[in-house]
Formats: sequence, C-alpha cells, structure tokens
Amino acid sequence: MISVSNLRILILDDEQLVRDELSEFLIDPNFQIFKASTPSEAFEIMNRNEVHIAIVDVNLPEMSGLEVLEKIKKEHSEIEVIMISGYSEMDSVIHSMRLGASDFFTKPFRLRDVEHSIERTKKFVNLNKSLQEVKRNYSIISKEFYEAMGYEIVGESRHMKNLINLIGKVAKTENTSVLITGESGTGKELVARAIHYLSSRKENCFYAVNCSAIPETLFESEFFGHTKGAFTGASDTKTGWFEAANKGTLFLDEIGDMQLNLQTKFLRVLEDRKIRKVGSNIEIPFDTRIIAATNQNLEELSNEKGFRLDLYHRISSFVIHLEPLRNRKEDIPLLLDYFVKYFNRIMAKNINEVDEAVVRKLLAYEFPGNVRELKNMVERAVIICDTNKLGLSNFQLNDIKENYSDHYHYPSEEILDLELVEKNCILKALERSNYNKSKAADLLNITWQSLDRRIKKYKIEK
Repeated sequence: MISVSNLRILILDDEQLVRDELSEFLIDPNFQIFKASTPSEAFEIMNRNEVHIAIVDVNLPEMSGLEVLEKIKKEHSEIEVIMISGYSEMDSVIHSMRLGASDFFTKPFRLRDVEHSIERTKKFVNLNKSLQEVKRNYSIISKEFYEAMGYEIVGESRHMKNLINLIGKVAKTENTSVLITGESGTGKELVARAIHYLSSRKENCFYAVNCSAIPETLFESEFFGHTKGAFTGASDTKTGWFEAANKGTLFLDEIGDMQLNLQTKFLRVLEDRKIRKVGSNIEIPFDTRIIAATNQNLEELSNEKGFRLDLYHRISSFVIHLEPLRNRKEDIPLLLDYFVKYFNRIMAKNINEVDEAVVRKLLAYEFPGNVRELKNMVERAVIICDTNKLGLSNFQLNDIKENYSDHYHYPSEEILDLELVEKNCILKALERSNYNKSKAADLLNITWQSLDRRIKKYKIEK
C-alpha cells in the first residue's frame, strides 16, 4: 500500500458496495476515509473537514457527478478529483478533464489502478499545498512591508513570488550577509530595505552607501570614522558608517566598483568585526548585517582580478537575483496601476483609467531602465495628464522603439547576445564623447573604473 501522512480521501458514490470496497482497500493508518452517498452529504463533509482527494461517481442523485466536480473546483479548488463511471463515454471523460479532474475510471475498475491514481494525484496535492503556502507568505510579507515602509513590492509573476519568499526567509536570520544582483533599476535597494524592515534589526538604522562614489582618500574616514585632529580639517570626531549602522543594516550599493586596495581593508574589517577610527588605537566592535548589491557578475570579475574572490564569498552567504522587467512582463500592468495610484495620491489627481493602447505599447517595450524607468514614465504622464484617463499622448511612447534601437546600436535584426549589446553600447558612448572616458562613463551611468574594465575586456581601441 502507498503511505502518505494524513491524506484525507472522500468517496462519493450512491452504491454502498463501491464505497465499502474502496474504503476497505484504502485502509491505512496514514489515511482518513470519508464516505458519502449523495452530493449534499459530500459537501457537508467537505465544509467540516479538510479533504485532499475526492473520488466521485458520474451518475448520482440530486446532481450529476460532473456538476459535483464543477462545484468542488469553484468552492474547494484545493481538492483533487478522481472521476468514476459505469459507462465508458468519451464525452464524459473529456468534459471531466476540462473541468479539472485529475483522472477518470470506468467500472468495473481494478483497485490497484485507483491506488496508483491516488499516488499520482498526491503529487498535485503536495504541489498545491506548497503553492498555497507561498501565496500566504507573499500576502503576509507584502502587508508587513507596506506597514513598515508605506509602499509595496509589486508583482504577481513567479519570480516576484519567489523573491518575496526569499526575502521573508533571510530576514529571519540575524547576521547572514546578503548579495543582491540585477540590472540598474530593478529595485535592489528596495529589496535590501525589505530585508531590514522585516528583520529583528528594524528598530535600528538602515544605512545606504554608494561604493562607486567613495574616493580612496576618504574611505577609512567614511567607513570607520575619525577622531578630532586626526588630519587637517578633522575639526570634530566623526562617526563612521559601520558604527552608525551598529545593531542595524549597512547596505553597500555597487560594491563591484570598489577599488581593489579598498576591498582588502574592507575584508579585514568584516572578518574581525571591529573598526578603528582614523587617529585612534582603540578597536570598536560592531554588530551590523551587511547587504551588498551589484549590477556586475562578481564571480566573473574576480576571475579577471577586478574583485577579490575571498570578499565575494564573505558577502554572498545568501544571493538574491532580480530579473529585469523585460523577463517578467506580466508584472508591467500591475506596476503601471500601482504607480498611477501612487502618483494620483501624492499629486492630488483623479486618474482612474489607462488607455489599453498604452498597456500594449509598454508590453512591447524592453525597459533597459527596468522598474525605475517605468516609474519615471508614469510620473511624467500623470503630471501632463489633464483628464481622468491616461493616453498615449501623455507617455511619449511613439518613438520608444526607435530610441531604444539607436541607444543600443542594433542592426536591422534584433541582437540577443548580451555581451555584443554591451560592447556596442560602449562603442556608441565613446563615439558620442569623442573617446573621453569620463564623459562616456557619465553617458553609460557607470564609474570610470567600470568602463575601463569593460574596455579592456572587449579589447576596444580607438
């Protein structure tokens, strides 16, 4: 016999012999069997008890088995249904499958076949329970996050539900370092804040630092602090970021742009969990969770000697990857609706409708700037809109594809090779800046060091 913990099976058949034969065959300490001779009795059992699998006869009093199946799927969608019938009618088989039955048997059937069907159906039961758990977690965490921060992580795609689940799990840990990867504009800082505000550290400071904006001369002073008179201009004692975020969370954005010699200092502090202010010999312990983010592949960068491998392993105990918006387009209408309501509220507007042509146009767009770009689009559209309906004229969408194609220097056929797209983009920026690396880096919205590494990687020469 198969053995499944606490599997609850309902047998609905107006023939007592069938009910008794099936229930006797399925006797098992891990099974709980319910029997019913009429649909009304069966639904009363389902309303009072958790049922996982229902075995339902097609020909029943009160209503047909197909009507029972349809009602179960409407009122108890988590229950898997196996249909049985005294007639081998193909129409009944097809109809029952369309209504959601997991299997169909014709009487007289072999009990072993029913047993095997229950074994197969059990997998659907377990999968359904897992999906329901993910949905519950998604709902609970979204609600908690909204209450803590006043806004939400929006999305119904499989990726977003999995993301919420991961955030909830890692938030429960005290000190686990988290590395968030993904393209610019995907919401890496939002995820970092979610982890912080759903953790036991939420009452303490969340401190965000952009690593690409820290000059080498100020690194130690900014991260570790300094004492009064430690150097020219140090007129007061300064608290560093590690100390400021003590008992809280330190978020390190664009950590891949941190210079190598600074990475060495940073790694030593993470290993010792102590800092020393510039100008002081006193070591100060700190208790801070580190969350880092990058739009680069740090493993690949470490192979090119652009990032320390030991630092990568130190900060990546738990990795969360954010998919670009173009890979989860089913979330675009939800995000559009959310941002319209958001800007409605803060701008005191009354926009309650969006033209379907706008949605179609947005779904056709690749969004190189991801969610941030969509948010900016909606903000501008809401500002311009003078009616209660957003239309194409509010969005500047007519030339979207042309601009996107030009920016990435595509030929007539679309290119999906990511490295080739990146190389073409760099070449375009260098051409526009007359090969001035600083200006090209500004156009690409990356640091000079990041651009230099990519130029070497792709062997780009003037």
